[in-house]
Amino acid sequence: MIKRNILFFFIVCTTLLQAQSFSKEIFEPKQDSIKKRLLLKSIGNGYFPTKYFNFDLRYLIKYNQYEGIRTGLGLITNDAFSEKYRINGYSVYGFRDHRFKYSIGGGFRLSSKTDTWLNVSYTDDLQETGSANFITDGRSFQFFEPRLLNIDLFHKHITKTIGIEHQLTPELQTETEFAVSKINPTYSYGYVLDHQVIQHFNLSTAKIAFQWSPFDDVQLTDTGLNETKEGFPKFTLQYTKSLKDVFGSDFAFSKLDFRTMYQIGTKNSHLSEIILVSGVANGNTPLSHLYHAYPNNITKETILQRFSVAGLNSFETMFFNEFFSDKFTTLQFKHFFKPFDVSLRYKPQLVLITRLAFGDMEQPEKHQNITFGTLNKGYTESGFEINKLLFGFGLSFTYRYGGYHLPEFSDNVAFKFTFNVSL
Repeated sequence: MIKRNILFFFIVCTTLLQAQSFSKEIFEPKQDSIKKRLLLKSIGNGYFPTKYFNFDLRYLIKYNQYEGIRTGLGLITNDAFSEKYRINGYSVYGFRDHRFKYSIGGGFRLSSKTDTWLNVSYTDDLQETGSANFITDGRSFQFFEPRLLNIDLFHKHITKTIGIEHQLTPELQTETEFAVSKINPTYSYGYVLDHQVIQHFNLSTAKIAFQWSPFDDVQLTDTGLNETKEGFPKFTLQYTKSLKDVFGSDFAFSKLDFRTMYQIGTKNSHLSEIILVSGVANGNTPLSHLYHAYPNNITKETILQRFSVAGLNSFETMFFNEFFSDKFTTLQFKHFFKPFDVSLRYKPQLVLITRLAFGDMEQPEKHQNITFGTLNKGYTESGFEINKLLFGFGLSFTYRYGGYHLPEFSDNVAFKFTFNVSL
């Protein structure tokens, strides 16, 4: 396991270094440095730009326990193609499950002043069971996503969506979405509904989400949204309703999810970060749409066997598939000390971390062929990171204590790499 993870880290680092090297070579020395910075910024956001479309770097190479190596290509049209229309899609292949996945979609800009888009998509892919996402987050990009290495609980889904994104005010972003999905867990699972056990199911869901950033300096221009300064706190609220019997949907449930983020200080000095996430699901909700609190620890006997890479906001000592809840709250506190000024380029940084999670489930017996606990006792872990020791890599140490402290000392310890890089 360790050898496989280290090999994957080197693949990622090599890809990143090649991208950085390539970005330097494609410019003549006399060209304006602004173009270089724009290219690096675009790559940092996960895109490699060309004349009419951008390559989406999220799909180049990843790894997880179900697909093994997952590689492919994503594309999205840019403003040179059209400022009113966009087309996006991707195709990937998993070398362990021997299966292609893909998505195709597009959008039509209804209003440039309010950055209003009508979007449609068709997706045939995998999704991690228990992962709760906010649709206002849009796309996210990391050169390396540590949690993906060890995830093994996925469900296949074929999903058709139509949605509208709209900037209600410069500080308030809204998005609505209607989706129809066919879901097939890749693991043995059944849900008891009306005295029957359902293993494959259909869902029709309507979502509405609001992201409020009252302290951002944002302007709505003729070309769209222009953020000049990021402020805190930020608030996100999302409501989901599953509509039974609409387009053959099997379940009727509702979900309410909330998140707030707050930062005190500056990145180049001392910085404290607080993230609160909470969610509640009511009604008959399958495991695919419940909450797992983002664990990041594999089930192995020794600390060295569990040695992998720490995530950005995950519970490092919580084992995968250990807990699921239909109501949960997590609170995370990080304090970033001022980077150690060893040299102009070498500046490691110490980070203190504490995480808490609370949760419960009303009818766990409805979920068949899978064993898990809840978080009603309260889960706590604390530790530290020393980041950017070498080529973006650092070290992390986390300890599990409180209501879910385990009898063996070593089972409460997570010792891992960290990986932080910016362009």
